[in-house]
Amino acid sequence: MFIRFCIKFICFFFITKFGYADIVNINNAQIKELSKINIPIVDVRRSSEWKQTGVVPKSILLTFFDKNGNYNFDSWYEKLLLKINKGKPIILICRTGRRTRIIAEMMDKKLDNVIYNAKYGITSWIEENLPVVKP
Repeated sequence: MFIRFCIKFICFFFITKFGYADIVNINNAQIKELSKINIPIVDVRRSSEWKQTGVVPKSILLTFFDKNGNYNFDSWYEKLLLKINKGKPIILICRTGRRTRIIAEMMDKKLDNVIYNAKYGITSWIEENLPVVKP
């Protein structure tokens, strides 16, 4: 009886583990390397933030939270799927990495791929004098 339980538990663990995305926190050096192999960077900030700081070159600009913190995940996700290849890795970036971590956890249930979270966001990118462009 115990052996059956263990086998069922192990099977359940593997099925659920592989049914979700992997969320990986990355730094600026890793962002640069991943972008060299064409992994898209999705900037989830608001347009006012993009204008204020600039954006990482070749970023996909797709606001998630409005200025009041509201969002519509399903609508945002549909727009995202028009811009990325489903099942392929993506990089999420915001100002400090907090919002992208929240979004990545929401996406975890929808995608079966790697989601790279720019752990320190555009703030760190700018502090390291890495290139930004106007949106």
